[in-house]
Amino acid sequence: MPQDPSPAPAVDPRPGLTHGGADWAGLRVTVVGLGLSGFAAADALLERGARVTIVSPDATGIIAERGTILEILGARILLGDPNGVGESALSAVTGAELVIVSPGVRPTDPLMLAAAAAGIPVWGEVELAWRMRPAEGAAPWLTVTGTNGKTTTVKMLASILSAAGLRAVAAGNVGTPIVEAVLHPQPFDVIAVELSSFQLHWSHTIAAVASACLNVAPDHIDWHGSYAEYLAAKGKVYANTHLACIYNVDDPQTEQLVRDADVVEGCRAVGFTLGIPALSMLGVVDDILADRAFVEQRAHSAAELGSLADLRGAGTSLAPHYVANALAAAALARAYGVGPLAVRDGLRSFRPDAHRIAEVATVEGVLFVDDSKATNPHAAGAALAAYESVVWVAGGQLKGADVDSLVARYAERLRGVVLLGVDRHVIATSLARHAPDVPVVDVSETDTGVMDLVVGHAARLASPGDVVLLSPAAASLDMFTSYGQRGDAFAEAVRRHADTAQ
Repeated sequence: MPQDPSPAPAVDPRPGLTHGGADWAGLRVTVVGLGLSGFAAADALLERGARVTIVSPDATGIIAERGTILEILGARILLGDPNGVGESALSAVTGAELVIVSPGVRPTDPLMLAAAAAGIPVWGEVELAWRMRPAEGAAPWLTVTGTNGKTTTVKMLASILSAAGLRAVAAGNVGTPIVEAVLHPQPFDVIAVELSSFQLHWSHTIAAVASACLNVAPDHIDWHGSYAEYLAAKGKVYANTHLACIYNVDDPQTEQLVRDADVVEGCRAVGFTLGIPALSMLGVVDDILADRAFVEQRAHSAAELGSLADLRGAGTSLAPHYVANALAAAALARAYGVGPLAVRDGLRSFRPDAHRIAEVATVEGVLFVDDSKATNPHAAGAALAAYESVVWVAGGQLKGADVDSLVARYAERLRGVVLLGVDRHVIATSLARHAPDVPVVDVSETDTGVMDLVVGHAARLASPGDVVLLSPAAASLDMFTSYGQRGDAFAEAVRRHADTAQ
């Protein structure tokens, strides 16, 4: 087979940039994007004497404010090109020795294509953070990716690590820029790092102590260009892992990603399953979370890490994927050496973020559940699997995702469906094909009060014992500022419905 003649992309702009104390002075760096991660990256580089140029197509109030701060610190600022990519932005990229890119910037962006053509290394903020770590005594990373469940798992992991008496933080895609965590004036003992496929795409040399891919399903295909590229990005979480690669036994794709990964010699593959664990796995035995991977006598015994009862936080439905997330977090913590009691205590004290299968209220025997965080079909499937009889509230921006298999799989659980959002017709077509007898209400309104209408329709479709489940399988930006606003609107409408029902 003929070899690809194109050279491998450049990774290092100059030798030795492997720690925070390296020679960053004078390095010409262009930072593309001025969100939280871009600002943190630029600030860290300026502090180390780099010559920084900021390029941002956006010029909102907060972006301009960040730009002003960085300009005072010595950066050159190029904001808000109305024509997309201007000559100044292109020259800022092609004239740099290194480009730092925000996670949302696509590889096909003209600036990224220009950098690639010029042979200029491109890093994400996560790669920069890895290379900004201290040369000695740097906090180890425990990394997590997956199509769904990343944030919950990373925060569970941080809770477990804290219960073990470690100074730990959840960082990365979870909200805290990883550069800030790495450079915190009070160093952390260990960092739980959430990594999106975007962040992984722009990463090159991260070497975690333990890493996990929770699950993989088609998502962000519009960004990556194909499912194969999306899978490849997810698989990068395992690269260079030292001790343990954690995979999902029920998702063979994650195990294959481990098999394909180039890891440190001696690194183990450890599975997690909702069933009884085999050797080198964590699982569930008679409502007990059991570890047969990180115990000396694992061939014949297991360590008890807590029970399903320990996972029942306030307002949390004990859905299967929630248990799976707990097992993955436990596996990462156990790989790091955390004891069973700390795992139990950390899981027991953990409370999930809002809009993740959160029980809002029970009205006239009908439970209303907010799972607005389900912004793709895979996430919606996890929620639908948790309930036997559902009035499903779905729709929004599908981002090119296929919902046909989702509808076919859970059609028998549906008692009714209320559709909203720009791509609701796609779901309606699948419902007509796979659940023709299920009543469907199409809500075309897009104003801010639409959720009262949605909840009213859902309540009329539901009977006592049913669950009205907002699990849209789609993004929210066609109608709302975020999935959080969508979930809040749903919860507020449910509460108003409860008031009128009394």
